[in-house]
Amino acid sequence: MFRYIVRRILITIPLLLVGSFLVFALVQGMGDPLGEWKLQKPRTPDEIALAYERSGYNDPFLERYVNWVGGFVQGDWGTTVIPGSGSKDVQNEVLNGLWVTFRLVIGAEILALLIGMAVGVIGAVRQYSIFDYSATSVAFVLFSMPVFCTGLMLKSAAIPFNNFLESIGMNRWITTAGPPPGGFSGSLGNQITQYIGTFMLPTIALVALQFALYSRFQRASMLDVLGQDYVRTAQAKGLSQGRVVFRHAFRNGLIPVVTVFAVNFGQLVGGAVITETVFNWSGMGKLLIRSIYEKEPYMVLGVVMLTAIGIVISNLIADILYARLDPRIRLG
Repeated sequence: MFRYIVRRILITIPLLLVGSFLVFALVQGMGDPLGEWKLQKPRTPDEIALAYERSGYNDPFLERYVNWVGGFVQGDWGTTVIPGSGSKDVQNEVLNGLWVTFRLVIGAEILALLIGMAVGVIGAVRQYSIFDYSATSVAFVLFSMPVFCTGLMLKSAAIPFNNFLESIGMNRWITTAGPPPGGFSGSLGNQITQYIGTFMLPTIALVALQFALYSRFQRASMLDVLGQDYVRTAQAKGLSQGRVVFRHAFRNGLIPVVTVFAVNFGQLVGGAVITETVFNWSGMGKLLIRSIYEKEPYMVLGVVMLTAIGIVISNLIADILYARLDPRIRLG
């Protein structure tokens, strides 16, 4: 196992280098980041030359790439290049956005995984029952509904609910536009109430989509495992249904779900772009969209590379979990 982990880590190094080069080349395709800045008002040649020197865009392409990769590995991810808006450190901005996204997404992802696995297992064990048909219908509806549509529907329902609370003399509870700027305040009970009201809508929107995904994968995987010879042998020996399902079938049925969870967990590093936009959360997704719009190349590179690293690490963890879930898998 240790040799396998070391080998996988060594393989990911050139993989990330090739990926970083391709991403760097694509980001350069965004065009001159200082182009619009030069046209906003007349600039002196000295101002333009200083701006290009500061951004590094005077250097050849390969030299810029080598300088950026070397700095990224050492923790220097660069700064924003557009003059006039204040120089911002890319690493600080990206990590702050990651923390906002992580708080928003991780709870929803785990909750969706637990609910989806439970519904998927019950649907497989009680195949073609009323519960199975109902769960399948709900999952298909949620999976086919765009996230922004779910979010807008939730906001439309929350606003009149808040108005009702105000009409009976209570404070507005459900937040529809991101967390409060100053954070949660007051007593512990008030902070918990504010926390629930702030996270409720985006969490429900994310859980709705991910629950549908996990439940379908878990049901299909469990149906496949329940038809295996070793499961039928366990049933023929007289073992109880619960023992057969949870001791023999459930463990192997988790493997496809672990794969999906690993991919989703890696992608959450890149941010829930649509959800953050609908609910006005300043996380990684919103930071990426804003950076592309403003043509801030190093900010885009920081978000994309951090996402790539997250996906590689989550897939490595998934491969290790495979061997724990199914001893027949040998990782070398």
